[in-house]
Amino acid sequence: MINGFATLEGTEKFSNNSSVNQENFKKIQNLTLSNVGIGTYLGDADSQTDEMVKNAVKQSVLSGVNVIDTAINYRAQKAERSVGNAISELIQGGKITRDQIFLCTKNGYLTNDADVKQEFWEYVKNEYSQKGVISEGDVTSGYHCMTVPYLEDQLERSLKNLGVECIDLLYLHNAVEGQINDISKEKFLENLQSVFELYEKKRKEGKIKFYGLATWECFRVTSDSPQYLSLQETVKLAQKVGGDNHGFRFIQLPFNMHYDQALLKKNQIFDGQPISVLEAASRLNIGVFTSVPFMQGRLLAPGVMPEFDELKPSLRALQFIRSTPGVLAPLVGQKTPEHVSENLEIMKIPPIKEDDFLSLVKKLTT
Repeated sequence: MINGFATLEGTEKFSNNSSVNQENFKKIQNLTLSNVGIGTYLGDADSQTDEMVKNAVKQSVLSGVNVIDTAINYRAQKAERSVGNAISELIQGGKITRDQIFLCTKNGYLTNDADVKQEFWEYVKNEYSQKGVISEGDVTSGYHCMTVPYLEDQLERSLKNLGVECIDLLYLHNAVEGQINDISKEKFLENLQSVFELYEKKRKEGKIKFYGLATWECFRVTSDSPQYLSLQETVKLAQKVGGDNHGFRFIQLPFNMHYDQALLKKNQIFDGQPISVLEAASRLNIGVFTSVPFMQGRLLAPGVMPEFDELKPSLRALQFIRSTPGVLAPLVGQKTPEHVSENLEIMKIPPIKEDDFLSLVKKLTT
């Protein structure tokens, strides 16, 4: 098990040693993080994909990316193991130290283990039900579970899969989306407080540094939607549990030139004023990572995205997202060496200046 976690000194050293444009790092929570991260969502649960993901993580880190995103349910635990193997090889090879990379994973969805040859529900019965990890009624119709025993079990598995003693950022995965069809909003918030209490406990144990919410709908829908969540009220809940030094410091949500609600929809009420979730996050000192930068390739088709800066479609998509005020980094799912090289060309040029970006948005929306 690799000890340590991302630090101010380590992440600064990573950025200084990187050959990429130095404007492609952002500072938050006393860390220096690349404004592009690597995601590990898609792919078959087989050894060939394991090798591709491992090599893509290694190539990304060596290209100046120090944000790595995964989840325990991605490829039925094999994504975490691929990330863990990549980190181990990079450290053993003297390419990085543990304190230079920001490692993120997620828990909450029911998952099996692709390396255990059992049918899904047989695995769930053997590993969770019979061991008292989950009880009847714990799992929602969305295959989601946010009870303390289950999330604690999943954290221990994630640490083992990743081969580390501490995870920098642990997200509760699609919590509102996975729960709200089965329970009331009041019950959800009560359960969320219990989860935050667990995560604060794990921070004290040194197993996680920060926690957050990885989401799909809840920060993009209107306030009258059952799936809606107030970011300010969520921060207040974290403060209630963990005080001013609470660990709830990051969220993740979809954002790109099609899913633009995080920037353009004023659906968050902050001190009585309607603002976007990106603006709310900035005011609350919450870092925002974004998912689906290419909408699984659909945005890259000819003629789909507006043209600017004479960039190819993939770089245009990343440039727009990472230049958006309030966004830390888009998380790019990439496996082949060719795609990694193509996408990370973006690290050689600076993001768009804020004034120029706002002018671009005004042009694109009029």
